[in-house]
Amino acid sequence: MNKKTAYFFLRLSMGINFFGHGLVRLTKLQDFADGMTKIFEKSWLPQFFVHIFSTALPFLEFLIGLLLIIGFKTRIAAMAGASLIILLLLGSSTVENWEAMGIQMIYAGLFYLLISRMED
Repeated sequence: MNKKTAYFFLRLSMGINFFGHGLVRLTKLQDFADGMTKIFEKSWLPQFFVHIFSTALPFLEFLIGLLLIIGFKTRIAAMAGASLIILLLLGSSTVENWEAMGIQMIYAGLFYLLISRMED
């Protein structure tokens, strides 16, 4: 019982986190995408790719968060979230944002727990 309860709260917490990130960014989508594109101007990533990814990111965060909150397609949502974190790690490394990478590694660990404890 305790494992199931702990899993529920971790899933819900990650869901609210991602849902909130997406929801807030969707309300200012163009400003968010433009800001991210500017941050990555000096990276080797193509600017058009950064802009497309930055525009899609809030939608992905919102959807992953919603699925985790309601507990629907949890395996797919957790794997999508982990994959998204990998992409964010790659992006952060291109601009040497080591602080963000540290936080993203925490997210990676939490997604590891969600995926590995799926039976709970």
